[in-house]
Amino acid sequence: MPFSKLDTDESIVKWNSGEIPVALIHPASAGHGLNLQSGGSTLVWFGITWSLELYQQTVARLWRQGQKNTVVIQHIIARNTIDENIMAALEKKEHTQNALIDAVKANI
Repeated sequence: MPFSKLDTDESIVKWNSGEIPVALIHPASAGHGLNLQSGGSTLVWFGITWSLELYQQTVARLWRQGQKNTVVIQHIIARNTIDENIMAALEKKEHTQNALIDAVKANI
């Protein structure tokens, strides 16, 4: 199965029309401002970011209003590598962020 970079307006149109089944994107460039929910619904992380914001925003490009398919997020993580530490750090950051949001909501 061929893959394509989502790096032009044309490639994003192809993705959203279903012509590109697997795309290669980087969270620093795809995390904000792209509407990718009309095309594919599978995201494979073959390299992970330390940034919770970039991680969440990249996933949100697919998992949002208008997505008609089940969104699948896969991580390729090699055992005993830094990637395991990064995934653990992201989970901890998300837990901390959610606790902060809950605390602010409780005070409002």
